[in-house]
Amino acid sequence: MSDAQMGIGWDEARAVNLANWEARVPLHVAAYGLDALRDDPSHLSQVVRTDLAALGPFLADGVAGLDVCHLQCHIGTDTLSLARAGARVTGVDFSPSALAAAADLAEGLGLAATWVQTDVLDARAAVKGDFDLVYTSIGTITWLADLDRWAAQVHALLRPGALFYLRDGHPALYALDESADGLVTGYRYFPNGEPLEWVEESTYVGDGVVSSPRTLEYPHSLAEVMTALLAAGLAIEAFDEGDTLPWRFSPLMEEPSGRRLRLSGATARANPHHVHRGRASPRLSGRPGRGASRPASTGIGRLQPCACGPIRSGGRCPWTG
Repeated sequence: MSDAQMGIGWDEARAVNLANWEARVPLHVAAYGLDALRDDPSHLSQVVRTDLAALGPFLADGVAGLDVCHLQCHIGTDTLSLARAGARVTGVDFSPSALAAAADLAEGLGLAATWVQTDVLDARAAVKGDFDLVYTSIGTITWLADLDRWAAQVHALLRPGALFYLRDGHPALYALDESADGLVTGYRYFPNGEPLEWVEESTYVGDGVVSSPRTLEYPHSLAEVMTALLAAGLAIEAFDEGDTLPWRFSPLMEEPSGRRLRLSGATARANPHHVHRGRASPRLSGRPGRGASRPASTGIGRLQPCACGPIRSGGRCPWTG
């Protein structure tokens, strides 16, 4: 890893990251356990099972009958799990190969889904309609430079009073040196507009070599995430910090149950993931952004020990198995 203090622009970062995600697709198609979805009509990805449980207190009937937009959907395993749970789903991703794999999987499973190829930062212009739930999960916002623009897309996709759910890796975890013997900070926690540069030939699941191994990833503090969502017109209803991850961040992690991993023993003083849930406010004139006025009721609702949660449009949050 290197701290890319070299004025890398968004267009270059996007192109580098797109090449990397395009190269990951065949490896992930082979390693994501798609046969479990094919062999069992009731199977849902572990990510979606986790997220539906977290969404339960906010969606009395689950996602059945809801219009759901899944941002940064990759090869669609979670999107199609939401469809199996009864949602009408739209999956959004910038990788054409990922969406081709998602469409092929949907056809094989006999599930209806709409797939939209676009940058998440341009989602509102590319996606038709609005939604009861906008959903995004583990490993998403670190690929984005501009969270204000991201949050504005989320708000614009939501119906008034609809729900946004985000679950992602905790920025405090991302600041740790994953190769150290203990909890040692190795990377930036606070954003400065510049990405961190990585060159890794492996990916987080499966075997094989990623042919375009370079990535450019952006640190985002919790304050930056929350401020962007609030400024866009979302009301945060819950915020949680959890102690497990669905992938092995570090050799220090142990697997106490299922496919979830946590930092072991005395090292378990860091929170591996966070979840936000929020709701959309009634529509304001124009498109909300930083500095836009918000209803007086907008603000942080319940704060809980774990970092994931829902956000209502006028706010919420949470991954893939």
